[in-house]
Amino acid sequence: MIQTCHISIDWAREITDRLPFDGAIHIDIIGYASGLWPPWNSNRVEITPLTSTEQEIHVMVKVRNSNLDWLFTAVYASPRSVERHILWNNLNKVAELHNMPWVLAGDFNEPLQAEDKFEGMAVSVNRSLLFKESLDKCSMIEIGFSGPRFTWTNRREVQALIQERIDRIFVNPSWCLLYPKARVVHLTRCHLDHCPVMLQAWGQSYALQEAIKHFKRDANNRNKVQFGNIFARKKSIMARLNGIQRTMSIRPSNFLLNLENSLLKELDMVLNQEEEEELWALKSRVNWMI
Repeated sequence: MIQTCHISIDWAREITDRLPFDGAIHIDIIGYASGLWPPWNSNRVEITPLTSTEQEIHVMVKVRNSNLDWLFTAVYASPRSVERHILWNNLNKVAELHNMPWVLAGDFNEPLQAEDKFEGMAVSVNRSLLFKESLDKCSMIEIGFSGPRFTWTNRREVQALIQERIDRIFVNPSWCLLYPKARVVHLTRCHLDHCPVMLQAWGQSYALQEAIKHFKRDANNRNKVQFGNIFARKKSIMARLNGIQRTMSIRPSNFLLNLENSLLKELDMVLNQEEEEELWALKSRVNWMI
């Protein structure tokens, strides 16, 4: 699921067309202010859109080559508390209409507790209680996470720095039974103010685990052969950024902020070099075919 601000649906389609997905839903949240776009691969899942509003998209997910199906709700909650209250009520109504396995994920724009925020205005107890009451009515639970604690930052100097955990993934108990080994990972944040949040879900299939292992091995070998040191440099930079962001969740400092910015500039250079190498490799293959 992709969420972003200040771009149009046409630009959203152009972006998702470049990604390795062959299906996507594009919805404007508030005109050009923000958008919500769940993409997917149709060879892995069959997606049936059900309904949507300015703050949510509900789809049915059917996993191919299995008889597993479940409800997925993508959320991009309004920054205005009155409109978020409408969202909570909508989710409560959806919960009354089904008893399926259910995943609820996105930017909720509301910390659940004081520990979910660093600096800035205190977390509103009343608003957090409304959020929690809605989650309880939907039978939603969290399955923990790994990675940096906070998922959003205002990217300011330490004196004005604010960090929050507002991007979350919730599941109901029925979904947990389908994917008992599922886990949530807060990935490394690069140039955006939000970090990517990934839900890893797999069943007990040994064949699937083996396929993933072989894919990773082949991808690593291909990267080493084609791009050599670029892949290693990018991996090293991302690991250092992740370590900085984990520490920033506990002990932020201007030194770490400056180091993060420096590494982001270095990452840009590596990514540009990687793009040039990919273009060169493509041209080489085309010339060989001719």
